[in-house]
Amino acid sequence: MRVVFAGTPEPAVGPLQALIDSPRHEVVGVISRPDAAAGRGRKVTRSPVAQLADDNGIPVITPRKLADPDSVAQLQKWAPECIPVVAYGGLVPASLLDLPTHGWVNLHFSLLPAWRGAAPVQAAIAAGDEMTGASTFRIEAGLDTGPVFGVVTERIRPDDTAGSLLTRLSEFGAGLLTATLDGLEDGELVAVPQQSEGVSTAPKISIDHARIRWDLPAHLIDRHIRAMTPAPGAWTTLDEVRVKVLSTSVVPAGEEQAPAAGELQVTKKALLVGTKTDPIRLDTVQPQGKKAMAGADWARGARLTDGQALT
Repeated sequence: MRVVFAGTPEPAVGPLQALIDSPRHEVVGVISRPDAAAGRGRKVTRSPVAQLADDNGIPVITPRKLADPDSVAQLQKWAPECIPVVAYGGLVPASLLDLPTHGWVNLHFSLLPAWRGAAPVQAAIAAGDEMTGASTFRIEAGLDTGPVFGVVTERIRPDDTAGSLLTRLSEFGAGLLTATLDGLEDGELVAVPQQSEGVSTAPKISIDHARIRWDLPAHLIDRHIRAMTPAPGAWTTLDEVRVKVLSTSVVPAGEEQAPAAGELQVTKKALLVGTKTDPIRLDTVQPQGKKAMAGADWARGARLTDGQALT
């Protein structure tokens, strides 16, 4: 099958590689988001998907909008039978949905209709879900509302971050996407409409949303931090200086009085912060402008004391 792949970030690399390696499908082109500044040096770089395509000699287009005349003309020239989409990051115009014979097939990292939207993995962890997975579905005009071709399931581990969970879902999803295209080519796969019950949404996460609220129970804060890791990164402030919180542990409250919500408790080996319930140990932090470090090391270097408050 002639396919044009649409994707941008690292989680889309595995699925693209699986299609490149498949003897049944020919990747004739790739659509990715425009090159963007990244890293501390803000160097303009190719997206991971575009870089993989370059390495394999596959032509790439990086339109700001898919409806641009040049992009439409290129898609028509490529004449794809199917356009698989994995975390592309751009809208597919309704006018292009019927361009490929088998439509646009999205690999989405949730068990639809749960967590439709841009951040399904983060939403599942933050909500405390025990199970998640990946779904392939046909894109239509609605947001992730199209009929489903297939699913794979995966258990969410107690220590999962969005990064670790997304890595596994990308790996399993690559096989699901390839199998979906195999079934479409064979004419044996029928999409099933999504259920009307159990719908939830996972909108794009902003930097402001990643801020930690220390007045919540510890288990909710722990989920929030893991859901925001590695991007955009959970954060808090100390004396108006932003600090990213990269990893934590919930510490059951002992006989001693726990610190108030947001207040620090400094020991020789640990840096604790109070919540509505149990304290949380700050295992790894990254103060603004500095490298990641152990919370205890930050406390010593910054000469933190009991009673200082994170906000």
